[in-house]
Amino acid sequence: MSKAFTKEPETETEFEDELPALPAGLTNYITPDGFRRLEDEFAELQKNERPKIVETVAWAAGNGDRSENGDYIYGKRRLREIDRRLRFLRKRMEIAEVVDPARQKNHAQVYFGATVTYLTGHGEEKTVKIVGIDEARSELHEISWISPVAKALLKAAEGDSVEVRTPKGIERIEILKILY
Repeated sequence: MSKAFTKEPETETEFEDELPALPAGLTNYITPDGFRRLEDEFAELQKNERPKIVETVAWAAGNGDRSENGDYIYGKRRLREIDRRLRFLRKRMEIAEVVDPARQKNHAQVYFGATVTYLTGHGEEKTVKIVGIDEARSELHEISWISPVAKALLKAAEGDSVEVRTPKGIERIEILKILY
């Protein structure tokens, strides 16, 4: 079968490295834990996963016809995914500015790295931690410092009420507790 009929791209043009959602002019803040997670993922991909895939692809390439060799085709695809992720991680770590919340002197106001408990307009109590965009994990109640809720909370103090623009409209929330 001719290479013209395979779906495998000749170049990596469809795998452009795009950095997500950091508005122009903003710094890429990250906590020390978040930066460590990026470094750990980079090391895992580079030292463990990529060499295994390279070995599989090399073995599969030695088996002859590559056009119908699933190990080769999927191995090459996975290798491109890993390389793309490595480039992304390297670029994000290069532009990251590590901010340690433990060094924050003003504990009376909400700043990057704070854990904030607040009361919604519906009487629901929520706790979130304000972190960098590359480390936010909603399942752990970590939100990006550029999210609408975090923007509303920043620089507010315990007892303050702030307005948050949500998809349903503007909601008023009251800050109950700030921890660093």
